[in-house]
Amino acid sequence: MDEKLLAVKNLSVVYKTDEVVYAVNKINFDIGRKETIGLVGETGAGKTTTALAILQLLPEKTGCITEGKILYRGEDLLGKSKREMGLIRGAHISMIFQDPMTSLNPIMTVGDQIMESLVIHDHERKHRKTLEARVDELLKLVGIQSRRKGEYPHQFSGGMKQRVVIAIALACAPELLIADEPTTALDVTIQAQVLDLMEDLKEKLGTSMIMITHDLGVVAQTCDKVAIMYAGEIIEKGTVQDIFEAEKHHPYTIGLFGSIPDLQVETRRLNPIEGLMPDPTNLPLGCKFHPRCKFCMEICRHEHPEPRVFNEHAIACHLFEKEV
Repeated sequence: MDEKLLAVKNLSVVYKTDEVVYAVNKINFDIGRKETIGLVGETGAGKTTTALAILQLLPEKTGCITEGKILYRGEDLLGKSKREMGLIRGAHISMIFQDPMTSLNPIMTVGDQIMESLVIHDHERKHRKTLEARVDELLKLVGIQSRRKGEYPHQFSGGMKQRVVIAIALACAPELLIADEPTTALDVTIQAQVLDLMEDLKEKLGTSMIMITHDLGVVAQTCDKVAIMYAGEIIEKGTVQDIFEAEKHHPYTIGLFGSIPDLQVETRRLNPIEGLMPDPTNLPLGCKFHPRCKFCMEICRHEHPEPRVFNEHAIACHLFEKEV
């Protein structure tokens, strides 16, 4: 049996402030070696919270995993100590955060920031020159000349900053890379360059990846599998072919596709999803999407839908109640 590199089972996360925010609600997904899975959904769907939970980087005072397991190589990360997680983060699982403008330390050179990650995980106490050579290698890998390692973040463009962030994330050759909206702050041309770079690195290094995005175009370009999130739940998941080519879809997924402009059809109007994401402190009963769904039935208002599985394709919707 092929062991999954990462398996998230029944994971739930809340934030406890003046009210309880139900950010992630009993989600399940897995990722194999050298696979990329896309977590897709609107802002507030729970995508970033899922990533922070995997790395145990939730805010200590407010964030809380209330149930579930996060199995990495078959071992539950939730049973690890802070020290053990510190050894896993960066070395085995790395994350590219959303905004490269704020991810880098403005008073450290980019070379020192890459070096810092190498030193933290240097259990063999390698010679400084060996680590310097690795910094040069990483910069070359992401398309930056090594002579620029003595420069500061403000001397780099947005796209180049993102390349530095990717170099830091890849410094210790992690098996799993979590990319949280890695192209959001970049213009369209630079977005394409960064995505091409990440695809190239994935092929060269054999890294598995979780791609967090709201952009289905990014998913089509980079992912093997897809999980569509809404209000902290995974409401549809499957292969890229399932999501882009199957006849059956969750109404929310249909809405996402309807919101994409088609440059080849001049007269086609966008069909945005009406309404707003529900208040995570007061989620609706039944299907969380039912207040916005044009296919809503009475059962949707009070009974939570279980996923209906069609081969690898799973859809949590009452429309497919009798189709198994």
